[in-house]
Amino acid sequence: MKFVTPYRGRFITVILLTLVLGVLAPTRPVLIQYTLDKDVATGNYDAMVHMMVILLVLLVINSIAQYVHTYLSGWLGQQVIRDIRARLYQHIIGLRLRFFDKTPIGRLVTRTISDVETLSDVFSEGLAAMAGDLLQIIFILGFMFYEDWRLALLSLSTLPLLLLSTYVFKEKIKVAFNDVRNAVANLNTFVQEHITGMNIVQIFGSEKREFEKFKEINEEHKQSNLRSVLYYSVYYPVAEIIAAAGIGLLVWYGAKGVINYEETGITIGKLIAFIMYIQMFFRPIRMIADRYNTLQMGIVSSSRIMNLLDEEEHVQKNGAHKPDHLNGEVSFEHVWFAYNEPDYVLKDITLHIRAGQTIALVGATGAGKSSIINLLNRFYEINKGTIRVDGVNLNDYDLGTLRRNIGVVLQDVFLFSDTIFNNITLGNPDVTEAMVWHAAELVGARKFIERLPGKLSYNVMERGATLSVGQRQLISFIRAMVYDPKILVLDEATSSVDTETEEMIQQAIVKMMSGRTSIVIAHRLSTIQRADKILVLDHGEIKESGHHEELLLREGYYSQLHKMQYKEFV
Repeated sequence: MKFVTPYRGRFITVILLTLVLGVLAPTRPVLIQYTLDKDVATGNYDAMVHMMVILLVLLVINSIAQYVHTYLSGWLGQQVIRDIRARLYQHIIGLRLRFFDKTPIGRLVTRTISDVETLSDVFSEGLAAMAGDLLQIIFILGFMFYEDWRLALLSLSTLPLLLLSTYVFKEKIKVAFNDVRNAVANLNTFVQEHITGMNIVQIFGSEKREFEKFKEINEEHKQSNLRSVLYYSVYYPVAEIIAAAGIGLLVWYGAKGVINYEETGITIGKLIAFIMYIQMFFRPIRMIADRYNTLQMGIVSSSRIMNLLDEEEHVQKNGAHKPDHLNGEVSFEHVWFAYNEPDYVLKDITLHIRAGQTIALVGATGAGKSSIINLLNRFYEINKGTIRVDGVNLNDYDLGTLRRNIGVVLQDVFLFSDTIFNNITLGNPDVTEAMVWHAAELVGARKFIERLPGKLSYNVMERGATLSVGQRQLISFIRAMVYDPKILVLDEATSSVDTETEEMIQQAIVKMMSGRTSIVIAHRLSTIQRADKILVLDHGEIKESGHHEELLLREGYYSQLHKMQYKEFV
């Protein structure tokens, strides 16, 4: 309802139209009863024609009101759904990476697309329609008991059976719909993960096995839907039989009453009116069962959506510090960090990087090198200790300001299905084409871009499929440099490129690091040798630190690593 508030005027109109429709429908049987008993029975043709005109006008008014009600309900639903989906996506992109580590992407896609779409049905055919049906039932009952309480009670004699069957149906279909939603989420998750990792599936020849897994999940989805179909196929015929039984009892008793009019006071008009009443009465009850389950599906979906929107633990907290300029001084003070406590991947890390200084991080896989980079960018929050940039606590910085001043080049380059220009600027209107070409010239990528059809307008397709690994890496270099960051991070940035490409960008790396604070993670030691300081990490702790020559003389971990790589190239 919070999302309905901006459209309260339209919402109130829908409620008023619901009231109007609830009153209009039961008036028709009353007018028909009056016409049959007063005009047709006495042969008053003119009065009958006059009543027919009134009925026609009421029908037109009812149709117009129904049209406006249906359109406004749908309009309101679509506006609210748009706002919820936008709010949900805004919330998702503001969550920490820790949340995405433990949440399947397919499940988030289901929340953003399928679950939100289910709420649209609640607005278009759920709440307002159910309110209209309930009002119509109330007015019909009022008219029925006002006209003849005996016929009213007889008409409602089969109602307990209908309510019982409706309740059983409601409970069964609720479970079935919940199973359907879970099956859809599982299907989305499986398809998303396996299409994304299709190269792994094909490399290891797992197509058949993965297809069998997909068939199992798909079968579960089918069975969940079939269960809901089964309940519908049973409920509606049962409801029709119960309603028909009520009409049959009414006709049997009413016909005898018409014959014995002097004793009962039941006229043919009253009998026909009650037959119309009972049909109008049972129809919304049957529809309420269906709409109730639409509402139940909406409740399940809204619960999932609101739980995600209420996720506060992993929301990135934004500071207020927005300096116009950063020097690039970085310090870690007794920092402890664990992805899952108490398994710390960084233990009591203390280091200081002067502005413009270049340090290198060396260590085996899992030593904690990339974790240091993740913490500097505030992708994750530290457990203990303090990280400062230019002497200011990292948590006090505005995230946008902080990350604009940290240029990151990762080993695994992600490119969107878009042009090279948009992949570099990421839609930032402040970045001009001249700035992109300047950065491309700096990293030595201008020539290969100019050879592409359309140059900067060339579409790289999903994940950069139409480019080589080296070309994707060069684009990531441009993307980092175009913002002129004060802190540069190279996380094994050349490990995925061939030797020729690496040689081409080594000079570019030297230019990139000039005048910037640089943090380099690399297995190849060609860049590391020029670093002002090298830190050797092992199991989350700093074991060695110093210059290249100094560490070689110590005959420690770094020296052993250097010898191993030297043997590879000898």
